[in-house]
Amino acid sequence: MRGMTLAYHTPLPADMQAQLGITPPAPLAMADQVRFSELDVLQHVNNAVYMQWFERVRVKYTQIWGLSRSFGGVEGPRIVIRSGTIHYRQEMLLDEDYVVTCGCTAFRNTSFSMYQELWSGGTIRATFQCVLVLLHPDGSGRYAIPDDLKQRFIEVDGAQKET
Repeated sequence: MRGMTLAYHTPLPADMQAQLGITPPAPLAMADQVRFSELDVLQHVNNAVYMQWFERVRVKYTQIWGLSRSFGGVEGPRIVIRSGTIHYRQEMLLDEDYVVTCGCTAFRNTSFSMYQELWSGGTIRATFQCVLVLLHPDGSGRYAIPDDLKQRFIEVDGAQKET
């Protein structure tokens, strides 16, 4: 990413993702930089921090897609992780720029699968796959994914409807 100015905490357009080696471009990609506070005693990023990075972009994704609960406003569904798997591929070090991507790969009536990647220096450093379930705001039961969001999953993310 040398010679390129990254806008941190801002969705990256497809052309910027392509310049960073992220192809095909993800529905959402955001950049940041490793901080000293994220390191462990071995001087590389602590494994738990990766989950925070993935979560930050996943939450932004649900906000942009109009699905996230509002704090103090109109309530949307509760979004909970049913299951998830992370794969660590290569360590991250202090001051490295990185990009976290996020997109829906499949959906049902009240749940959807997401795939996330962590990129740095043109390589994938970690991946995270998870299944998210929507619940009514009071937790009383499942919440149906709105039809317009299902259509967006298909058209923007390239997701598949599962039966």
